[in-house]
Order: sequence, then C-alpha cells, then structure tokens
Amino acid sequence: MRRASKRLLGYLWAVVFIMAGWWISSLAVGSPALPEPVSAIKTFGAQAAVIAPQFAISAWRVCVAMLIGAGLAAPLGLVSGRSSRVDAVLAPIMYLLYPVPKIVLLPVLLVLFGLGGAPKVALIALTVFFQVLMTMRDAGKAVPQTAVVSVRSLGGSGWDVFRHVVLPATLPSLFTSLRISTGTSIAVLFFAESIAGTTGLGWYIMNAWGMLNYAAMFAGIIAMAILGIIFYEAFNAVEYATSAWRRAGDSATQR
Repeated sequence: MRRASKRLLGYLWAVVFIMAGWWISSLAVGSPALPEPVSAIKTFGAQAAVIAPQFAISAWRVCVAMLIGAGLAAPLGLVSGRSSRVDAVLAPIMYLLYPVPKIVLLPVLLVLFGLGGAPKVALIALTVFFQVLMTMRDAGKAVPQTAVVSVRSLGGSGWDVFRHVVLPATLPSLFTSLRISTGTSIAVLFFAESIAGTTGLGWYIMNAWGMLNYAAMFAGIIAMAILGIIFYEAFNAVEYATSAWRRAGDSATQR
C-alpha cells in the first residue's frame, strides 16, 4: 500500500508538472495547433466513447505483439547467452539484423498481410523480439559462474541451475527490456496505424489532425500516453510479484 501511494503521488506530481509546462508552451506559441491542456482534457472526456474502441484495438495489438516478441526472444536469448556454441551461430546474425530499423519492413508486411492488424502486430513483435533478444543474451552471459558451480557442487541438475540461478539473475533484465520496449512499441504502433489502416489510436490522432481538430488530436495523444503507462506499470507489477528475493534485498538495503 505504501509503495502504491508513493507511485500515485509521483504520478500526480508529474501530471501537474507536465500540465504546467504544456499550458505555458500553449500561451507562448499562441497557435491552435497547441491547444491548452484544459481544452484537450475536456475533449478527451467528450470523445471517450469514440476513443475507447480505438484504445482497445491498439492495446490488443501491443499486447499480442509483446507476448509474441518477448515470448520467442527471452528463451532464445538465454540459450545464446549460456551456450558459446549457439552464440557463435546467432551472434553474427543478431549483430547484422539488430541495427536495421524494423519500421522499414512495414511496406513488406503490408503486402504480405494486408491493411488489417496483422502487419502492425508483426512489426511491433519484430521490434520487441530483437530488443529482448539482445538484452537476455547479455543477461545470460552475466550470470555469475560461481553461483552455477555452487549449485552443481551440491548435486543440482541443469534445471536446478536454471531455476535457482539463471532465472532469478536474469528476470530483472527481462523486465527492464520489456519496459524499454513499451515506449518503442507505442511509437511503432503510432507510425503503423497512422500510415496504414482505419483503426487504432494512431489513426484517430492523424484523422483529427487532418480535420484540423487539434483538441481531439491531443486527446488521442493523451490516450496513447495512458496506454504506455498501463503497460509500463503492468510490467512493474509483475516484476514486483515474481521477484520476492529482490524485494527482500531492497528492504535490507533501505534499513
């Protein structure tokens, strides 16, 4: 409860700070393209029934894409990090493909899957896959060998090593990569929905922009920010629930 209260207070302070900066910027610019925050918030409330379906569509696309991308990348990255033979094969491929911006593949995905949600999910999944893959590979390599030897010396099996050493040591890195991927996924989602398609928050924002309805445009931006926060906090909550050993260490440090 105390942790939740602290985070809520932090968000309240952040909202006040952002709104103040937004209001000052709006006054300084003096353009309809940057409406005052009160106007955007009122439009957000008035357009809630219109925004909600687009919000749900975008949330579903990001959720499915992150499940696919991270679900495939996390185990593969750990295998690569723990096995020098596998890494010798995969590392050159990762080094060549990781720097390539996955967004350039959108035209190809549109040709293959059409204009629906599939190419958007595939594009986000590809982006998340490589981010999580590289992070988990490095996390697997960083597992202390002394801890592995200790479990082995006590008669532990390979599963015991994975369960009691590798998994606890790499979980924080997994959730860090997922939180980083959240921002990237929302950005890719906006680009994909605004370029191709007639659904989702990205389409809603660009449609409002095309009609010069800037208050509605910023209402869509607020909705997309909320979407990112929901995913970010969801990963925080899951990490908190699955990393009891880390919570104990943090409590001991605070004392």
